[in-house]
Amino acid sequence: MPVFFFALALTPNHNESRILWVFVALHLFLYPSSNGYNSYFDKDEESIGGLKHPPKVTKDLYWISLVFFLIAIGIGATINFSFALMLLIYGLVSMAYSHPWIRIKKYPWLSWFIAGLFQGYFTFAMAYAGLSKLSWEVLYKPHVFIPGLLTSLMLWGNYPLTQVYQHKEDSRRGDRTLSLALGIKGTFLFSSSIFMITGAAFAWFFLDRNQTQILWVYLAAMTPIMLYFLTWFNFIRLNPIKYANYNWAMGMNYFSALALNAFFIYYFLENTQILQALGY
Repeated sequence: MPVFFFALALTPNHNESRILWVFVALHLFLYPSSNGYNSYFDKDEESIGGLKHPPKVTKDLYWISLVFFLIAIGIGATINFSFALMLLIYGLVSMAYSHPWIRIKKYPWLSWFIAGLFQGYFTFAMAYAGLSKLSWEVLYKPHVFIPGLLTSLMLWGNYPLTQVYQHKEDSRRGDRTLSLALGIKGTFLFSSSIFMITGAAFAWFFLDRNQTQILWVYLAAMTPIMLYFLTWFNFIRLNPIKYANYNWAMGMNYFSALALNAFFIYYFLENTQILQALGY
C-alpha cells in the first residue's frame, strides 16, 4: 500500500474512478490472489505472514486465488490493456515464486532480487500506469524508474527480516531463503546496510526536488521503525534463537506499514496540493 500511495503522489493525471479501481484491483484482488496461491503451495505449518497458527490449506484456496487473479485482470482491462498486462505479469511472477515447477523461493539471491523488484519498482510503475491510464512504456521513464527503484530498496532491506523466523519451516521444504543463507545476525547486518542506502537515496530524491520539509517528515516517520529495528537487533545479538521470532517480525511489519502509509499519504496530499485546493 505505501508503494501505491507513493505512485499516487507522483501521478500527473488524477481521476477519482481510476484511483478507486486501481486500489481495488491491487489490494482486494491481486495481492490476496498472490498470497493465497503461494500459501497453497507452501502449505505452511508454522507461523507465516499475519497468521501465527495458519490453518491447513485446501483446494478451495487454490481456485479462489485464480478467480481473484482473473477479477484483478478484468478490472485492469477496464482501464487499459497495458495495466491489465502488467497485472498479468505480476501475477505470473508471483505464482512462479512458490510453484514447485519453478519455485523461485528456493534460490536465495534470485528470490530476494525478484521479490523486491516486482513488489517495489514494478508495482510502482504498474500503479502509476493504471492511475494515469498510461501504457507499459512508463517502465522505462526516469520519472517512474527512479522512485520505483527507491521502493525496491525499501523492500530489499525489509524482505530478509520477514524470513528470519522461518528458518526451520523453510529448511523443512528445502527452500534456501536469503535469511537462511545469511544466518540470523547476518540478516540483520545485511538489512541495516540496505536501510542506510535507502535512507540516503530518499534524502537525495527529496533534496533533488527541493522538498526539504518533506525530507524532515520522512526522517521523522522512519525514526520509530529504526528504533524498533535497533532494539530488536540488540536482543538478537544477545540471543538470536530466542528473539528471531514471529512476534518481533510482525511488530516490525506493523510499525513499517503504519509509518510508511502515514508518510506517503501525507506526501500525496502535500505533493499534489490537494489540501490547499480544498482550502486547508
